[in-house]
Amino acid sequence: MPTLPWIAIDPTPEAGEVVVMASRFRVRGYRHVLPFFLDAMRIHAQVRKADGALGVSLVAHPLRREFATLSVWRDQDALNAMVRAEPHRTIMGRHRSAMADSRFTFWNVPSSALPLDWDDAERRLAAAA
Repeated sequence: MPTLPWIAIDPTPEAGEVVVMASRFRVRGYRHVLPFFLDAMRIHAQVRKADGALGVSLVAHPLRREFATLSVWRDQDALNAMVRAEPHRTIMGRHRSAMADSRFTFWNVPSSALPLDWDDAERRLAAAA
């Protein structure tokens, strides 16, 4: 399964701080890997069209049953709107019982720091444990 590198959705965001969200999901069993991945791709497509999304990346480690996302948003309201919208809302409910672990971390960076890489996100996700 592929890893999707950083995609700049809005390559020239306004100056100022932006919101970063990193997440890591681990599914309970291998039978959940493909369904979760397919739905992760649906959400990835949703993020790419979402108002206020500035960039996104998805990392899949199917043999470890793990998936991670890194996204940047104009503001918290834009992120919250995407989370409440379809298909994200339904997909969250569909996979809730399949989750062995899920972690989220949020922070702000200056828009001039884009694009982001995974190093800082990995450290922050590890600290969120």
